[in-house]
Amino acid sequence: MNKTFSTFTQKLARDPIFASLPASDLEKLAHQASLHTYAKDEWVVHNGDTWPYLLWVESGKINALKESGEGRSLITTTILPQETFWGLAFFQEEMPMPVALVAEKESKIRLWSREQFLPFLLKNGKMSWEFSRQMVTRMQQASEIVESLAFQAVPRRLANLLLERYSGCGDLPVARDLTLDQMAARIGSTREMVCRALYKFADDGVIEINRTEFLISDESLLEKIAHRD
Repeated sequence: MNKTFSTFTQKLARDPIFASLPASDLEKLAHQASLHTYAKDEWVVHNGDTWPYLLWVESGKINALKESGEGRSLITTTILPQETFWGLAFFQEEMPMPVALVAEKESKIRLWSREQFLPFLLKNGKMSWEFSRQMVTRMQQASEIVESLAFQAVPRRLANLLLERYSGCGDLPVARDLTLDQMAARIGSTREMVCRALYKFADDGVIEINRTEFLISDESLLEKIAHRD
């Protein structure tokens, strides 16, 4: 067993979904996983494709992206290392993907087909239970996004994003690692509205911002805008 495969198997063993598998089944499942590497902004699968696979992120980040006919986009979730995701066709044959999957940064993922993975789910009740819990978590995330879009104004959604991304960075400016389009995609808005909100925050002394750097000047005020007080 080579070192890379051994490391992968050890990581799977720490994942609640896979942890209950006997060692022989875990090794067999690990052998069946196909390894794929994606560059930043490379597409894993497109919206509307039939994709009967289970995905497990080994390194990097994968964004689930919803796009409109007008070219607007919304990042519905980000799949982090040691997290799973699945196509609808993994459960329901021929069901198309409701989102696209795109690498946010250079990423390595493992894939299992429905045919490879299903026997292990049917055989192991604990594994099926943990997999169901993961599905519930994803549904909760989707519900929070819908609630945010329906009931929160753009400044509030943007304030929450800034706090999640930059809170605790201290008194020194940090590099802007998100473009206006990327911010807009994360909060379901447009780059123009995000730009206006950012500069309104700057005018009010909440943040300092330029083309390359960003600083939260008044975190307590930003928390009030986000309704976290």
